Amino acid sequence: MASTESESVAADAQTLAGLEAGLDALEEIRAHRTPVGAFLLRKALPPVLATALVLLVWEVVCVLGLVSPAELPSPGAVADSFRTLWYQGTLFGIIWTSLSRGLTGFVAALGLGTVLGLVVARVAWVRAAVGPLLTGLQSLPSVAWVPAAVIWLGLTDSAMYAVILLGAVPSIANGLVSGIDHVPPLYLRAGRVIGADGVRGIRYVLLPAALPGYVAGLKQGWAFAWRSLMAAELIASSPDLGVGLGRYLENSRESIDLPGVFAGILLILVIGVAIDLIVFCPLERRIRRVRGLLATD
Repeated sequence: MASTESESVAADAQTLAGLEAGLDALEEIRAHRTPVGAFLLRKALPPVLATALVLLVWEVVCVLGLVSPAELPSPGAVADSFRTLWYQGTLFGIIWTSLSRGLTGFVAALGLGTVLGLVVARVAWVRAAVGPLLTGLQSLPSVAWVPAAVIWLGLTDSAMYAVILLGAVPSIANGLVSGIDHVPPLYLRAGRVIGADGVRGIRYVLLPAALPGYVAGLKQGWAFAWRSLMAAELIASSPDLGVGLGRYLENSRESIDLPGVFAGILLILVIGVAIDLIVFCPLERRIRRVRGLLATD
């Protein structure tokens, strides 16, 4: 009888040890990294091939004369517009004028949107009063703010920044509110137990737990900031403002330079995508890795 009990206890201990080992294996994250060549092949090759296919189809359509050059310039004509900007020495100046405005406005929107999102998420009466307004502002086309901003602030950089803030802040705030709404209350209670309450609780518990929704709001905020800036540059024109991508696009339209219009569109698209790939994709990947959602890197 004692032997049977001993065997049962041993079997239970073995089962428990196996269960613990299994749980440890589930929690373990493989730390090995994907070789650079394989990573580039998997990540960079598909968009490169897709871009090449689009350019090929575009060139074929133009060569076959399926569309008039007055309606769709050839890739070669668009490339000539880039070469002209390069030889004139204005290409990087145009890009930097818009990029510096966009990044500066986005950083300001990041600060304002984060504070506003925290207040709205944590103070009930502020949420009831301001929450619907934030949603409405987020759905309002940013171009609608340009005339008002010009009247308020004149044809200055301040008007550009005002349009960026009005376009980006609601998205950032709403993203943070959404992230906080999905933080389990248990996290906050556990934080208070170990002394992380008040500002410390926000810094060490609330914001880290709300990161996925917050970063999604930041991505959308950047998209809104970039679109708002392009709308402002398209409409507002002044020698003091210089020539950004939006103004270059409008100047090309006024001079009926369709290849220039397409060159401007491509530059706006490439910069918007590049910021996402350089800033937000690595940030999202890091968050997923820290949370154990990526088995390999």
